Amino acid sequence: MMKPELILPAREVKPRDKGLTVLIDNGAPLNLFKDTINSASDYIDFVKFGWGTSLVTTFIQQKIDYLGVHNVEYFFGGTLFEKFLNKDKIDDFYNYCKQFNCNYIEISNGTVALSNTNKARFIRDFATEFTVFSEVGNKDASKSRDQSSAEWIEYIHEDMEAGAKKVITEARESGTGGICQEDGKVRTDIFEQLTDSGISFEQLIFEAPTKAMQTFFIQQVGSNVNLANIPLSDVISLETLRLGLRSDTFYLDV
Repeated sequence: MMKPELILPAREVKPRDKGLTVLIDNGAPLNLFKDTINSASDYIDFVKFGWGTSLVTTFIQQKIDYLGVHNVEYFFGGTLFEKFLNKDKIDDFYNYCKQFNCNYIEISNGTVALSNTNKARFIRDFATEFTVFSEVGNKDASKSRDQSSAEWIEYIHEDMEAGAKKVITEARESGTGGICQEDGKVRTDIFEQLTDSGISFEQLIFEAPTKAMQTFFIQQVGSNVNLANIPLSDVISLETLRLGLRSDTFYLDV
C-alpha cells in the first residue's frame, strides 16, 4: 500500500542512539509478547523486564530469543539489581546477567538505601563488561518530593562520569514517583534545571508510562526523545505521538 506523502518529523532508524523506545514487560503472556514484538519491532529498541519479573517468568528465555530475531535489545529492571544487592549477592546478579547474555544492565537505587556515590562505584565496575543504564530518582513519592532538582543534576553527572551510557529518570511504571509528582505530573523544576544544565537529552531516557508524560517530553524535547517504561499496548500510539499524528502533538515542529 502506498503511503501518502506527508511531511512528518524525521525519525532515526534502528540501530539508533536517540529516539529510543524502551518497552516494559510486566510478565505479559508469551504470545501477546511475541505479537507485539513481531508487529512493531521497527519502533522498539529495548524491552525492560520490569523489576524482578524475569525470575518468575516461565518463558523468559523464549522471550529473549525472540527479541534477538527481531533486533531488539533487553535488560532487567534496576529493582532486580537492588534485590541482589540487598541480599549481598552481587556476584550472583553478575552471573545471572551473563547467563542470559545481557549486553545491557540497569543499576539503580530507587528502593534500597544506597548513596549515589556508592551506586556510581557499581556502575564503574559493571561498565567494564556491560553497557550500563543508570537510574536516578526514588520510587517513594514522599522521598521523591524531598529530592531537590540540584541533586538530580549532581547524580546524573556522577553516573555519567562513572561510565553510564545513558541515565534513566525514574517515574515508576505508574508515573507516580521520581521525576513525577504524586498526581502524575512531571516536576517541571527538575526538567527546567536539566534543560539549563548542558546535559544532552540524548544521554537521558525519560520514563514515561502515561500518554500525558509521553506528550510532555515529546513537546519539550522533540520526536527523538528517549522514552522508557512504555506499555506493550502503547508502541504504535507512542510512534504516532512522535510523528504528530495525534491531536496531542498535532502541531509538533517538523
